[in-house]
Amino acid sequence: MRTTRTAPARPVLITALALTTAGSLFLSPHTAGAEPEPPATRHEPALDQRAAQAPASAARRALAEDTALGGAVRGYPREQVLAPDPENPADKSIKLGLTPYHAIAPKLNAVQALGDRVSVEVAGQSAGGHRLYLVTVTAPESTAQTRAQERMRELIENSPASAAKSAEIKTRYKAPVFFNNNIHGNEWEGTDASLKLIEQLATATDGRTRDLLAHSRLYFNITANPDGRIAGTRANANGFDLNRDFVTASQPEARAMRQIEIDKQPAVMLDLHGYVNGTLIEPTTPPHGENYEYDLFLKNTYANALGMEAAVNGLGYTPAKDGVEPAQIPFRDQEEGWDDWPPIFTPQYAAFHGTVAAHTVEIPLQVNNAAYNNLPVAELRRRSAINVEVAGAAIRATLDFVQTNRTSLVADQIEVFRRGAAGAAQVPVSAETVPGVPGIGPEDVYTTTFPRAYVLPAGSARSATATARLVDHLLANDIRVTRAVHAFRLGGQTYAKGSYVVDMRQPKRGLANVLLADGRDISDKVSVMYDISGWSLGRLWGAPVTAVTGGHLTGLPLRSVSEAAAVGYVAPRGDLRLRLDDPQAYAALNSLLRQGVPVRRAADGSAIVPASARAAAADAARTYDVAFDATKVSGTAPLQRVRVAAAVTPGELFALREMNFEVTPVSTAVLNAGFDWSSADVLFVSAGLEYGDLTVAARTALDAFLGAGHGLVGRGVTGAELGTATGLLAVKAVEGNGDANGVVRVVNSGPVTEGAPDHGFVYAPVWFTDLGPGVRVEQSYAAGNPLVSGHWRPLEDGGGGPSAAAGQASVVSGRQSVLFGTEPLFRDHPKGELPQVAKALFSVAHAG
Repeated sequence: MRTTRTAPARPVLITALALTTAGSLFLSPHTAGAEPEPPATRHEPALDQRAAQAPASAARRALAEDTALGGAVRGYPREQVLAPDPENPADKSIKLGLTPYHAIAPKLNAVQALGDRVSVEVAGQSAGGHRLYLVTVTAPESTAQTRAQERMRELIENSPASAAKSAEIKTRYKAPVFFNNNIHGNEWEGTDASLKLIEQLATATDGRTRDLLAHSRLYFNITANPDGRIAGTRANANGFDLNRDFVTASQPEARAMRQIEIDKQPAVMLDLHGYVNGTLIEPTTPPHGENYEYDLFLKNTYANALGMEAAVNGLGYTPAKDGVEPAQIPFRDQEEGWDDWPPIFTPQYAAFHGTVAAHTVEIPLQVNNAAYNNLPVAELRRRSAINVEVAGAAIRATLDFVQTNRTSLVADQIEVFRRGAAGAAQVPVSAETVPGVPGIGPEDVYTTTFPRAYVLPAGSARSATATARLVDHLLANDIRVTRAVHAFRLGGQTYAKGSYVVDMRQPKRGLANVLLADGRDISDKVSVMYDISGWSLGRLWGAPVTAVTGGHLTGLPLRSVSEAAAVGYVAPRGDLRLRLDDPQAYAALNSLLRQGVPVRRAADGSAIVPASARAAAADAARTYDVAFDATKVSGTAPLQRVRVAAAVTPGELFALREMNFEVTPVSTAVLNAGFDWSSADVLFVSAGLEYGDLTVAARTALDAFLGAGHGLVGRGVTGAELGTATGLLAVKAVEGNGDANGVVRVVNSGPVTEGAPDHGFVYAPVWFTDLGPGVRVEQSYAAGNPLVSGHWRPLEDGGGGPSAAAGQASVVSGRQSVLFGTEPLFRDHPKGELPQVAKALFSVAHAG
């Protein structure tokens, strides 16, 4: 049984690495440095509550096609001279005595010149337009040797039963190890620790280093978030926490990390974070993700954690002398509060690509946020120097672990893939199945029953674009998908030609299931979760997904696909009809309206495009993969451009721009400074705008805007309070448990939600009561227990739970206003819910 110990962070393995840093190490510790347990840094609600201000250019870069590493196979080293970045004296790293972003390229050029072990590639670009550097350190390889390594890597994933018997893999395969740094931009020191280690490895002549590099490839993502590193922010230029984006992959940095995981297939990885004192090193507390091969993961992750703990503690820092507490391992030292349930975090996502030891390391001494602004520079640099040493010790310990256990680590990765390909049962963790890990109890046992297959049925024009988007997302995650060339029967049901099938006997079945399955209600397992607990793409992305529990796929008319079949189509003659039931359809519509195309609304809510705009429609069909069908309907009223003033979260702002809305971010401060309301048609409010905090002039201007017939779309309590304060909608917003989140069943009943999915997403759910005159219920939480998957408990007084929400209004509307109690744009994730907001904006923008 574990002992309870309050602590908030996630860690990695460590071996002592004596890195010397200038005399700042010897300054006496500032009193603030001795705080043993600062607040958790993994979950930062402010990112999902403050008004977003990200520039439109960052969204455009994030929505653009990614540049892949790809290309012909080359040997190592793969050297290139990196063009320098302009010097930026405002880079927040400088104050800490750390490496500013503009100094990274020169450092990498210099270290490549030291020998033949270091290669640098550009893995992509950040949302802010900065290069993402992937460094590989390994013994030199000829092109033939590199081809052999790639052949063995592919055999491990694609034919794991054969790989398990391969003598070549046992003796010659280089174990891939991945170090991910600075994913939170204001948690800097992992970058500097990695740069120091790379320089040491480039020139070290001892036998142990030569042996390590002969049998391993070490990959370093130097800074996963250069935008945040420069600006001193947790988020990237779009305001996204990248360590929450792996299920959605909305941001280019997350997609770059995803591709590294797929292409390099690391057996071990560390994700270096800060700040938790003492250093927090995973494995985690329950609940544990039910789709992992958790026995293999726990065995290796715990063993590596012990090594990292010894290395960090072995540095000799003490609470009294340095303000540094001993390291901690959540699995051993805590009962709950630091879980690995959702695959939104880097190490948890990595596990589905065969990583069998994966950790977040939370280094100890805080230097960001208030500490950055308030502490003396000398104290900040003392702390950063210690943090660099701690991060370096964790990395070194991990390298020792890999060097000692290379054969078994690779064998365990092979076994992960073998179980998936064979459809083998998971192995529940216990003292017998994972010897050497103390304290395993029933609270640690999480397994699932995998279906035989998932089918994404063809035949529905309404969901064709959504289905194609989901298929392409699965393929981008290295999940294998097939498509039917004829109709077929499976599990007692007939499916049409063109239906997609995900065979769950594949190496990465865990990732396929974690994305497509409903998930489960874990409200009774722990008292609170760290972050989201439900995320089902099968329920939230707008595509129909059927889990098939039995049947045989052998002999079915299925062909593997590398991309979804194109949906984009334009009828050859006559006026055109565009169904507005997908975010990409709204993106196409907004593109046409910006071009001045005269679009009209049909009675069924679709958009009618004149035959004269066929060329523009064809371009939109190609760009957004939507269909324009022939129609004889002329439409009722013209659709106008919708310009949105938005006080919303970063995820909501990004989702609006993804649908091509013209958005101007606003907030209380922006309105108080004087806002030109002639640049907007509708106001969308969910965060950062309080009516009571507006100046008299700002309030008068807002009232005049709404009085002229412009509408309000609100989300949550903030939006509802503004609706009430301005007299637009008489409702009472009821807050549920603020820690609740997940996938819920809903009942749609109004024009805004007509045709919407019967599932939604909540995060601190809200519902509406005491509905005044003229208020329409657009959507309600389903009766009984509306929660399908996630975590939603009642509050201590018995209220605020799912039973209290059951049957209550989750979306309401009036003539000029629509209010959402759900989270239809949350972190740009629930793609199938986005059209509800788009429809609301169009319906009230010009209501007067």
